[in-house]
Amino acid sequence: MSKVPITVAKGDGIGPEIMDACLHILTEAGADIEWEEIQVGEKVYLAGNAAGIEPGAWDSLRRTRVFYKAPITTPQGGGYKSLNVTTRKNLGLYANVRPCVAYNPFVRTKHPGMDIVIVRENEEDLYAGIEHRQTDDVYQCLKLITRPGSEKIVRYAFEYARQNNRKKVTAFTKDNIMKMTDGLFHKVFDEIAKEYPDIQNEHWIVDIGAAKMADTPEAFDVIVLPNLYGDILSDVAAQIAGSVGLAGSANIGQVAAMFEAIHGSAPRRAGQNLANPSGLLLGGVMMLVHIGQPEVAERVHNAWLRTLEDGVHTYDIFQEGISKVKVGTREFAQAVVERLGQKPNSLKAATYSSGRSTLMGTGYTQRPAAQKETIGVDVFLHWRESDPNKLGAELSAAANGDGVKLYFISNRGQKVWPGGLPETFCVDHWRCRFFAEQQGAPINHGQIIRLLERVSAAGYDFIKTENLCTFDGEKAFSVTGGE
Repeated sequence: MSKVPITVAKGDGIGPEIMDACLHILTEAGADIEWEEIQVGEKVYLAGNAAGIEPGAWDSLRRTRVFYKAPITTPQGGGYKSLNVTTRKNLGLYANVRPCVAYNPFVRTKHPGMDIVIVRENEEDLYAGIEHRQTDDVYQCLKLITRPGSEKIVRYAFEYARQNNRKKVTAFTKDNIMKMTDGLFHKVFDEIAKEYPDIQNEHWIVDIGAAKMADTPEAFDVIVLPNLYGDILSDVAAQIAGSVGLAGSANIGQVAAMFEAIHGSAPRRAGQNLANPSGLLLGGVMMLVHIGQPEVAERVHNAWLRTLEDGVHTYDIFQEGISKVKVGTREFAQAVVERLGQKPNSLKAATYSSGRSTLMGTGYTQRPAAQKETIGVDVFLHWRESDPNKLGAELSAAANGDGVKLYFISNRGQKVWPGGLPETFCVDHWRCRFFAEQQGAPINHGQIIRLLERVSAAGYDFIKTENLCTFDGEKAFSVTGGE
């Protein structure tokens, strides 16, 4: 059998030493892989490549379609973009899968029975990274939730549950506040859940859901979330299970996949033979399953579990009375190698089905286009004065005479004109909502352009517009507080 090609990046900080340890274990376990190394991370950023990855490295990734990546350091500031985000989007890695398991009593935890999987949408939400400074006071980040993105990740979560004999899938959103974006995610979840009658489903508001997960994780099985919530809560879940340092993750797409630890590059620990390679190793186990080598995945995973049971621990999980010996990165890797072929005595042994792959093209349903009609426009202004009544009067006059009327003004989402309260605190960012004089009637682009010309002629700095539309007659914009 020819070896499976994979692309390896040793990363920054502790990355090189934990990657060397993991590759040593995988090789000794009999993994049929051959790797080609690419350079990514801090050195590439600082050499002037804002993507953090050299252009030629994409040739390797597109060829192997399997990326085993150690942690990297993304420099803060300076406009550098996260390589993780770039890789996920460029390769279409829409599903981030993070198992969070307790290993009681060998790793300290308050939740001995914890065994949940976080399935996180990986490409959109606030991680689209579309941000602007709009005024002296106000910065904006756009939250993008799409129906195709929601369908793909929700279906993946149900398919993962079915394939791994999981009993329940739970969605977390904040659709009591973000009724359109998170509301879409929840709506899609409910639609797709009906296709899986063999799997329980439920929805929680993310704040109380997160509290419940932290307190009673055994109430959950598979949790599916939009990108930001998933990023935060998968770290929380890994930590309350025992340690973020023990968690690996898979980033799955329809044509490629990336496997990694969920922790960072820990530059303060670099080069000291201290770091725990377990998170990256368990990412490697997921990779072995993905490339069709489940028997090797079992050998590695069970040897690792036996190492934990035998009390051979790195400094981060060492505890008096439980641990037998404190070891470094290389020594821990060698301890796992020495236990290849063994299984744990008390922890649940790992088993993987032959030929099972985590790569699933779940896809989405292409829907017919809706009947779209523009009925208004929100015009956002940078205005440093503080009297909304003055603004309302002058904009009403500017709008007059072209079939368009100013209906209200809001500041940070709260209506301040007409009839606003003087106690409402205002900044220099104003949203001014215009509809046709006969509210609900259509307006056209020409009317919007002429309106903006009059607003500008009146001395106002418009910084953004959002058309207010209906789709098949249904309003496609939020109602403002006080409207």
